[in-house]
This record gives sequence, C-alpha cells and structure tokens, in this order.
Amino acid sequence: MRLMGKLGVIAAAASVALGAGTAVAQDKKVRIQMQSNFASTLALLGPNAKYTVDQVNKLSGGSIDMKFFEPGALVPPGQAFDAVSSGALDAAWATPGYWTGKDIAFAVFSTVPFGPGLGEYLAWMKEGGGEKMMQALYAKYNIHAVMCHLIPPEASGWFRKEIKTLDDLKGLKMRFFGLGANVMQNLGVSTQLLQAGEIFQALQLGTIDATEFSMPVMDLSLGFHQVAKFYYFPGWHQQATVGDMIINKAKWDSLSATQKAQVEAACDQTVLRGIAVGETVQGPAMTELESKGVKLMTWGPEFLAAFKKEWEKVAAEQSAKSPEFKKAWDSLSAFRAKYEVWKDRGYLK
Repeated sequence: MRLMGKLGVIAAAASVALGAGTAVAQDKKVRIQMQSNFASTLALLGPNAKYTVDQVNKLSGGSIDMKFFEPGALVPPGQAFDAVSSGALDAAWATPGYWTGKDIAFAVFSTVPFGPGLGEYLAWMKEGGGEKMMQALYAKYNIHAVMCHLIPPEASGWFRKEIKTLDDLKGLKMRFFGLGANVMQNLGVSTQLLQAGEIFQALQLGTIDATEFSMPVMDLSLGFHQVAKFYYFPGWHQQATVGDMIINKAKWDSLSATQKAQVEAACDQTVLRGIAVGETVQGPAMTELESKGVKLMTWGPEFLAAFKKEWEKVAAEQSAKSPEFKKAWDSLSAFRAKYEVWKDRGYLK
C-alpha cells in the first residue's frame, strides 16, 4: 500500500509536470510591434521602454516576440492612440496624459497638480481601483492598457529670465503637459503640448519662451540648459507620473492567460526600475546642470498658493464637463482623504 501510495504521488507529480509542459507548449508565438513615445536616447524613459520589451521577451521564453520601435518609426507619436485602437499598430509605450484630446479623464491616470507622490499614486492605481478604471476607459476605444512605468517628481519649468512676480508669467508661450497647462492658462500663459524631440528647437528658435518637460536627468539629456538658465522647482504639476503600455484589444485577447501575466509582470518590473533609477540619478544631474551655469530656483509661497488656487478651479470645471473625469477624480480624492491620516502621521515632514 505504501508503494502504491508513493507511485500515486509520483504519477500525480508527473501529470502536473506534463500538464505544465503542455500549457507552455500550447502558447502560440505572438509578435507584437511596440512603438515608444520616448526615444531610446532619452534618459530614464528611453531605457525603461526598452527594458519593458526585453523583460516581456525573457519572461515569455520566446512565446512573445516583442519589438521596440523609436517614436515615429511606424506612426507619428501623436497618432499612436488611434493606430493602436484601429489595430494598425499593435502597442505603444506612453502615458495616458497624452490622450486627453480623447477624454480629459485620461489625465487623472497620468498625473494631477498637487497630486500624489510615488507611493500614494502606486497604491491608488494598484489597490485603490485606479488601474481598473483606466482600463475601462481605454476599453471604449478598443484598447487594453497596463500600468508600465512610474517616475519621480518633475521640475516646474525652464525660463530664460527669473520669474519674480505672477505678472511675469503673463503672455509667455510655454510647452506644458497635462492639467497643469490649464492652470498656467488661467494665469495668462499660452501653452502647447510638444513631443520630447520637438521642444529644444522650439525653445531655441523662440517659438516658445519657456518649457517644462520632465525631471533633471531627462531635461539634461535634451539640452534645455543651452537655451534657458532658470530652472524652477518643485514640480507642483507632476509630483509623480504614471505611464502605460497600450495594446490593441484584439492583440491582447490573442494572448494566453500566461502570456498576459508575463506582460503584466514585465510592466511591474519596469515600474519598480523606474522608481529606483529615477530616484538615484536626479542629484548628480542637478549638480551637472549647476556646473553648466543653470540656476536652480524654488517657487515662493505666493506662487504655489496661486497655482493651487487655479488648480482647484480647473478640477471643478473639468468635473462639471466630463463624467469620466469626475468619476476618476472622485475616486482619487476619496483615496487620498483616507491616505492622508497615514501620510500625516507615518512620514517625517
């Protein structure tokens, strides 16, 4: 009886092993062309996009053959959303904030002024329902999305001259991202959204007077310090920024459950890498910028108060205009209210 019992255990183990092998063997090979909205040469975001692709290929053991393409290699970056929606492009690596022309609610899943930092944003996205709400919004456009990167606070902008009063902002032409652009518009700034590769030339030629793009390490790689010398902090408009991989719904549905889990795992690894690397490289980048004659500036209390006042108006206006924005904003606000008890007592000020 003991022998039979042992043989039964061995047979069961062999069956499980065979079943596992069969499951892997049944995963048909899928090819995915993924275009990034960020060049591979752009610090942090560029390597993170390539890292995602590498991890998908490794974790899938070759059953997913994902290829990385530079911005514009397959479709213009601004058309990536429509291309993925139609199936003309399999996937794109970007951020929901680029798609606010489709629905302003996408901004809430990217970054919001005076919004959550890294830990709080990650908590809402993964445990507070944020990612599921984001996926439901994308589903309306035949797209599946996976949260795939998260980066630290950004700087507030590059200016050719010191901004001494709020009046100094009026009339400026400035590249600005996300909902912060609405705030700047309320303060008399004319804003436009330019892709990363377009900003330096626009700043150099005077098409724009000022710009924000990202954090020190990325801004350094784009060379803004060659044109503007006043670099403002903190990035009140982007305390953390969520990015994602968007995949055509039919392409996503063609993946097995195992392959979907592998893509999700690769993105989780990229999120972790983005936080760790992003927090490591900013100090050295700021030191290098200072050595190049850049003046690191800090907004005074009166500026931050004005930015926050206008942001509260913008949030109310967008909630009134867009049901999807209101739904997402209410969810994030409720989460933050509960989180604040922990934040205020758990962390050093």
